[in-house]
Amino acid sequence: MQNLTHKNVHNYFKLDGYHLNAADLCQIGYSFIKEGDAYERSIGEFFLDWFDHKDYIEMTTSGTTGLPKLVRLEKQAMIQSALATGDFFGLKPGDKALLCLPTQFIAGKMMLVRSLILGLELDVVVPSTEPLAYNNKQYDFVAMVPLQVQNSIEKLKNIKKLIIGGAKIDSSLEEKLLPLKTEIYETYGMTETITHIAAKRVGESVFSILPNVKIEKDDRGCLVIYVSSISDEPIVTNDLVDLVNENQFSFLGRFDNVINSGGVKLIPEQIEAKLTGKINSRFFVTGVPDTTLGEKLILVIEGEKQDFGPDFFDVLGKFEKPKEIVFVPKFKENENGKLLRKPSLQS
Repeated sequence: MQNLTHKNVHNYFKLDGYHLNAADLCQIGYSFIKEGDAYERSIGEFFLDWFDHKDYIEMTTSGTTGLPKLVRLEKQAMIQSALATGDFFGLKPGDKALLCLPTQFIAGKMMLVRSLILGLELDVVVPSTEPLAYNNKQYDFVAMVPLQVQNSIEKLKNIKKLIIGGAKIDSSLEEKLLPLKTEIYETYGMTETITHIAAKRVGESVFSILPNVKIEKDDRGCLVIYVSSISDEPIVTNDLVDLVNENQFSFLGRFDNVINSGGVKLIPEQIEAKLTGKINSRFFVTGVPDTTLGEKLILVIEGEKQDFGPDFFDVLGKFEKPKEIVFVPKFKENENGKLLRKPSLQS
């Protein structure tokens, strides 16, 4: 298995029901680019990039660890990532998988790589917010973002193992998923780590790392990731974590979201967790400039104005209570579906 190259296509691999080799996939790639819809053109470009003479592909990061930037991902590292995912989730040749994510981003690309390398039978559908709307097939392995999952609750019984990434699962969605028989995992990763390097079952609080990954914390309390097959250098994140042991961590929040209010450091994600279930709309807390405190904590809520009683915020600590509540009609998100947490971007 370790001698695999990007030219290899597993003999169990199928695309939309057809056994195809590298030459076939390049032909399909040309056809998709010339005549396909936008999502097919993206798949076609991937196939031509994957099977060319270069040992890397180039893509733009989503900005998880900083500003978006162009990175080179080694194809061999992508293969190792696919193998690690296969080991962690117990995937086997002939398993049926669904690609419903856009292949401009790493998550969609890696569904293709996993299928090619592990020998999955892959179906492709248009990336949409309701990927299972017209599909009653049974699948062994599917990856989605939270919004797709939210719109597919009734159909998730047709999926054996589901991984969710791209954004955090909120507690209301988590409550809907807990009773289901589907094995559902929240994943942790980014473009720089070639998709996920850790996962946890929905309902659990601790992420477990995949094979061949090592983790530690830096002096800010942020996660540092070592994956020798991907990078010779440590991958430094802006994610505040607690290390449970050498193989597990819990996510606390983003370092760049931390609010320094009058010298008290507040982690928005921790405050939001305490308010979850109490507010019947999407919301977040953030800091805005304040002449007295430096930054003051505010609560931003999507939708119509709501009134809260005097004891509503009693679940929060003294410094965690918002100084102001702001209502906006509709939250804005980036093209990855991640919420833009700056009030100035919401108006």
